[in-house]
Amino acid sequence: MSELDLRASDHDRSRVVDELRTHAAEGRLTVEELEQRLQRALNARTLGELAGLTRDLPDRGSAAAPRRRSPRPDVRIFVAVMVLLVAIWALTGAGYFWPVWPLVGWGFFVFGPRHHLGFPACHPNGSSRR
Repeated sequence: MSELDLRASDHDRSRVVDELRTHAAEGRLTVEELEQRLQRALNARTLGELAGLTRDLPDRGSAAAPRRRSPRPDVRIFVAVMVLLVAIWALTGAGYFWPVWPLVGWGFFVFGPRHHLGFPACHPNGSSRR
């Protein structure tokens, strides 16, 4: 039995109804299409039936619907360590700016093209997807 064969809950139905209304407000669905899909969503029995209603619409988390992203945990750690290193540099006489080396080296891996290097993409919750 696949996940799409599982019975849909009221929460699943209302989530799809909200998503359909948002897509209609953004101009992706006509009023008639929205009414038809809403009726089908409210009568859906399985998750597969609900998934079919939004299959031709862009994912709400994609570039088509930009959201403000919170900084990744690795970026926050990088910035905190760089602030600490610059403070140490300033407190020890502010001569040669040696924090540039960890800044450039580590910064390449934090801000660089991870997918080209074979690293999995890091997501805000700490998980990675491939």
